[in-house]
Order: sequence, then C-alpha cells, then structure tokens
Amino acid sequence: MNMQRFSGKVVVVTGAAQGIGRGVALRAAAEGGKVVFVDRADFVAEVAAEAGGDHTAGFVADLETYEGARDTMAFAAEKFGGIDILINGVGGAIRMRPFAEFEPAQIDAEIRRSLMPTLYTCHAVLPYLLKRGGGTIVNISSNATRGIRRVPYSAAKGGVNAITQALAMEYADQNIRVVATAPGGTSAPPRRVPRNAAGDTDQEKAWMNEAVNQVTESTFFKRYGSIDEQVAPILFLASDEASYITGSVLPVAGGDTG
Repeated sequence: MNMQRFSGKVVVVTGAAQGIGRGVALRAAAEGGKVVFVDRADFVAEVAAEAGGDHTAGFVADLETYEGARDTMAFAAEKFGGIDILINGVGGAIRMRPFAEFEPAQIDAEIRRSLMPTLYTCHAVLPYLLKRGGGTIVNISSNATRGIRRVPYSAAKGGVNAITQALAMEYADQNIRVVATAPGGTSAPPRRVPRNAAGDTDQEKAWMNEAVNQVTESTFFKRYGSIDEQVAPILFLASDEASYITGSVLPVAGGDTG
C-alpha cells in the first residue's frame, strides 16, 4: 500500500473540526497531502495544527452560504497553489423526530445543514479543478436515505447522492471524478459543537434512541462503525487507487445499504 497517496496533492476537507471529517483531514495530511481543514467552528485551526509541519491550514467558513464555499476555495488555491481533491464532510441531522412533528423552519434547517454545503462547494471548486485539468470530489452522504425519525435529513442526503451521480456524468470528460460514501451509524468522541444547539427534550431523546436502535439493528454486525472504518474508504475513493470509479455511492454501514 502506498502510504503517501496524497503527496503533491492539495486536499480540501470540510467539516474537519470533529468527527469523520477530522479523521479524514488528519490522515490525508499524514499521507503527504497539503490539507485545508475547513469548518465554521473556530477551533478548526487547532485541529489542523495537530498534523504538524507547514502542509496544513485551518479555515473558518459557514458553508451553508455560497460565500463561505467561494471563499474556502479561493483560500485553498492561494495558500497551496490550486486544488486537486475536495472531500465534503459537512452535514448531520439536527433533530430526530417523527416527520409529522417537524416544524417548517426545522425542515429548512436540515436541508441547509446537510445538502446546501455540498451543493455550494461542488459548484465553487469546479473552476479550480478545471484549471488543474481534473480532480476528485468525494461527498460524504449517509445510509439514512432509509431510516426513521429524520426524513428531512434523509431527503438532504438523497440530494447528495443525486449530486454525486449527475455531476460525475457531466464532468467525466473533463477528468473530474465525483464519488461518495454512505456511512451508517458511527461511534465518535463527544462533539465540541453540539448537533442541536437548542438541546433535546426528553421526548426528542426518546425519538433519537428509536433511531439509534433502528440503525444498529439494520446492520449485519449489530454495531456502530468506528471513525477509522469510515475514513479508510473515503480516502481510498479520493486517491488515485480509485481512478476508474466515478458516480458511485459506496455504502459503509455494516451491510445496511440505506
């Protein structure tokens, strides 16, 4: 195995302050990439510094806005001279509840959180990939396209799958690959920024437990995956080892295809 798969590559990782995105960004840097860690959490620079050396940078941006996506790509290109790989890790269900219990503003918030950052960054990065003569986009979707207590989030991730497939077809002749993984439930350290800033009621906690039980029982292994078990396939798809794979959404959910 080539453990310097990203040597000479500029990699932008969004959602890099915690969770799967953090793991992806740190390992891409360990494998030789020049990595821009992007998040709206201001401690993202601390995470980038964990990699050591001068081949990483943290950048604070709100990717729920197009301006955030545009500024991210401009920063990466100026810092490291271009962009080769974009890995989209922003997203995550804010609330879990029966669909009938969602308020309209909550539905909108779920779509903004888990669809729009990927749509915006895919658009904003294209000029840089085209200038480079090609590149790779890896979207982190979810197997929650089939699941309970999070229909708006499921809809957003279905949109991410559609972006992946349509964009791959449209830009294959420009040497741009677009792929995705669809993680299942993943064990991670406690979040420094909470999923739901407003906090969960006892009823919402009960609904979340129902979703957790469904996710666990839907896997063949009857357990959550680890961060490392999610990072490895993401970086495989981002690397040249996956050069003949595009338009695919790879389930990484212990047998649950979503």
